[in-house]
Amino acid sequence: MEATTKPVKGKRCVLSGGAWTSFYDGVEVADAKRLDVDHMVPLAEAWDSGASAWTAERREQYANDLDSARSLVAVTEKSNRSKSDRDPSQWLPPASSTHCTYAADWTATKLRWKLTVDSDEQAALQKLAGNCPDTAADYQTAP
Repeated sequence: MEATTKPVKGKRCVLSGGAWTSFYDGVEVADAKRLDVDHMVPLAEAWDSGASAWTAERREQYANDLDSARSLVAVTEKSNRSKSDRDPSQWLPPASSTHCTYAADWTATKLRWKLTVDSDEQAALQKLAGNCPDTAADYQTAP
């Protein structure tokens, strides 16, 4: 999510004066404290999808992936907690208008980090993709 009104960064990186639209639920947020930074593919899901075999350094790189706009997203606390560590077969953003982008971002993150996809997750992503003919999951492999 990008700010719809750019905030001012103050002492100790505290933000003020900004406004954002939460990607998952479309809620307008004027207080950065009401936002969570969500891992598109949650840490627990990544662990179950192959990150358990990574080094601690690689897991840290994944958790702090600032090189891909798709990996981390600022959303409302409520929507982030609703998602928890569930995959697209178990949870989709409340704002149905974001489902295509969400599926593409999820897929791109999995591909970027060479994470596996289970059969329920794959079926859900394929179903979503069927409704998103103009949406691409562009990605660059993580370093």
